[in-house]
Amino acid sequence: MQEQFFKKLDLDLYVAEFKGLFARDKEIFLQGDSKLHFKRLNELSLLEFNPPPMVDELNAALIHLSKQGILHLSQSFEFIKICKYFEYLKKLKFEESLKEWLLKIEIPQVILELFEYFDEKGEIKESIDERLVNLNLALKMKKESLVTEFKKLTYTKSLSAYLIDTQIHLINGMEALLLRGGFNHVLKAKIIGRSSGGGFYVVPLSVEKIQSQIDEIKDAKEEIFYEYAKKISLVFYKNLMFLKFINNAFDLFDHYSARVLMAKKYDYEFVLADSSNNLSLYNFAHPALKNAKSVNVEFNKKVLIITGVNAGGKSMLLKGILSAALLAKHLLPMRINAQKSQIGNFKEFDVILEDPQNVKNDISTFAGRMLHFSKLLGKKNVLLGIDEIELGTDFEEAACLYTELISKLLEQDNKIIITTHHKRLAMLLAKNSQVELIAALYDEELSRPKYEFLKGTIGKSYAFETALRYGISANLVQNAKKLYGEDKENLEEMVSKNINLELSLRKKNEELEKKEAKVDEILFSLKEQKEKNEQEFKKLVSNLELKYHKAIEEAKKTINLKDIKEKQRSLNKANELKKSIILPSMEQNEELRVGDFVKYEKIKGKIVAISKNDAMVESDGIKLRVPLKLLKKSGAIQQKVAKTSISVTKPSNLSVSLDLHGLRSDEAIARLDKFISDALIAGFDEVLIYHGIGTGRLAFAVREFLKTHKSVKSFQDAPINQGGFGAKVVRL
Repeated sequence: MQEQFFKKLDLDLYVAEFKGLFARDKEIFLQGDSKLHFKRLNELSLLEFNPPPMVDELNAALIHLSKQGILHLSQSFEFIKICKYFEYLKKLKFEESLKEWLLKIEIPQVILELFEYFDEKGEIKESIDERLVNLNLALKMKKESLVTEFKKLTYTKSLSAYLIDTQIHLINGMEALLLRGGFNHVLKAKIIGRSSGGGFYVVPLSVEKIQSQIDEIKDAKEEIFYEYAKKISLVFYKNLMFLKFINNAFDLFDHYSARVLMAKKYDYEFVLADSSNNLSLYNFAHPALKNAKSVNVEFNKKVLIITGVNAGGKSMLLKGILSAALLAKHLLPMRINAQKSQIGNFKEFDVILEDPQNVKNDISTFAGRMLHFSKLLGKKNVLLGIDEIELGTDFEEAACLYTELISKLLEQDNKIIITTHHKRLAMLLAKNSQVELIAALYDEELSRPKYEFLKGTIGKSYAFETALRYGISANLVQNAKKLYGEDKENLEEMVSKNINLELSLRKKNEELEKKEAKVDEILFSLKEQKEKNEQEFKKLVSNLELKYHKAIEEAKKTINLKDIKEKQRSLNKANELKKSIILPSMEQNEELRVGDFVKYEKIKGKIVAISKNDAMVESDGIKLRVPLKLLKKSGAIQQKVAKTSISVTKPSNLSVSLDLHGLRSDEAIARLDKFISDALIAGFDEVLIYHGIGTGRLAFAVREFLKTHKSVKSFQDAPINQGGFGAKVVRL
């Protein structure tokens, strides 16, 4: 059931990739305290660590142990792998919650001692038992004897006439020669099979004897292995409660590891669902979309109605909002600005997307939807998505019916997202104060959807424009417009104008907000400068007072001196001290003119007017009057325009790859920008960028830069042998 729901939301590939990061198969849901898990995930994200090793499912082994059964050595090694991994984790420099959790996991000494029993492949080490050393030596010698015996037989002159080939064939686990009939005159052997060409697979008696001795040695080894299996199983039985605990702890860390690895791979973030039912998504994109535009959605009321252009992203936005809430509930990473976003916690999720009509269920589209709604009417705290709500029946009747159904669901404290082209339904529902509107936008100049959304309005469907875009002839569309009616077409035009007006107002508001932010920045800078000037003035006055005091004190000394020469020297020193005092000049040292670029501390701008003592400086559209004596010429002074000749030199010895490891984001982007320019001049159509994995910041910066670069056609993670998701293959 859950798999079907994830598939409806286009999360099936995301889930499949995520589950592939598990060390062993399990459900993706993380049970327990979400706040604690969220804290640990953020701590783990800050460290580089080795993922958990692949481990078998061990519940059956634990049941077998509880009945004092004996585990096979391979099963025992699975528990050893888990314990070894936790010993590795405890050596890492975790902080706070993870460190506290790992410190509580104390592996019993008797189990730690078992680590020395196994090699990396899970085989019992021969060094722990002298019998194994002797048996392995004997086994090696017998195998060498077997090889020697076969070589001797194949080179025997009397047998060569009967040999079909000189190869050693493995038949039913036994090594044999392939001979022609009549071989029994020259060789005593046992036939164990026939070839398709009529030959005989035979085991010479001398070989059979050596093989029998090898089997005896192997049996002796198996008896020793069984002794150790019993010994290890007895230790495990006595520590059964610990093994159950460590087995569950391994699954818990496996959940953490898979989530963090997924987040690092795609620069995703975690959002902790809170106790509200708000949904505020910033810079969000559905995981199924590649290089998609991120969206901002504020959904804090009970119903969100999405209208607007066909194929403009309405259904994907509905799926995206549901997906974000579902991923946050289970602490799965997503592409989002987690700091600014807020996602509530919902008891249940449901979605009405598909057309339920088919031959098997013998039900109409509308009847199927009514059946689905009847099951919802008794539920509370459900996040529900309904795509194309008017589908399957007369839209006028549907408008009235769905208005009542939605109102009933609202009374039960449910939250609903609806997509529709039906303006009457949207207008009826919009009368409710708990309903929000959002419209998918259309670029009328380019005649295509923008895949952007405008809050607070009903969108136009642009059905006629979409038909033209997908190849329907203009004559057919024009005739359809006539049938549609002039009044309705005028209404559509008014809706379009309303959207454009709303967009224009929003753009002006954004510009005003930017100007307000700039004014606040300038005021803050001026306040800082005033405080700085006051401190410098106090320091200057204090310094001058000290110098004058020293000069006066030196002059006073002459009164008490009796020797004329000493008095003269003292007066000279006092005069020198006086002369060394330099009063600050308030005159402008540089000649400033209109058009010069200047700076006043952190504020930079251009002089647009000059009066006697002041200058009018324009900085990012904001004008302010500043005393001339406080201005300094900026490095960005306009230069005289000279004739310019451009010559492009093709870079020599340019590599097709660039390594950005260890660089800060700004340094890396500057180097990447130059590298792409050089690659274009050199004629490269594909290059490789190494950025590493690390914290993910550098990878994120590289990806965002490549998205916006006009000369980059596409990019993707490199193959495993070329860096995997620590590198990007870029097509130019």
